[in-house]
Amino acid sequence: MKNQPFFKRFHFALQGIVSTWKTEKSFRTQSIFAGIVIAFLVVYNPKPIWWAVFLITLGMVLGAELFNTAIEYLSDEYKKEEDPAIKRIKDTAAAAVLMSAIVAIGVAAAFLVHILK
Repeated sequence: MKNQPFFKRFHFALQGIVSTWKTEKSFRTQSIFAGIVIAFLVVYNPKPIWWAVFLITLGMVLGAELFNTAIEYLSDEYKKEEDPAIKRIKDTAAAAVLMSAIVAIGVAAAFLVHILK
């Protein structure tokens, strides 16, 4: 699969997003929230720096969820039964998603403080 043409690699990435959308409720929920945030930005039309901060943050949350999903798929294929090491790996990946979501909430809070002052 290495050294494939750009559009083929792009198609693989889109397949990953579609697969995750179909199988992961968390990803769907986070994507819907991302859409709501973007709609809010379109309506409110803040300074470009806020667009950048929000888009980076949304990408971080969704990217973390995609990595988490990939780790879960790989872990489940590697070892079907419960394993303490696999549990730690999956828990740590889930913690990365949680951490990115906490940062996203912080960004939203900072934005609200900014617009309400």
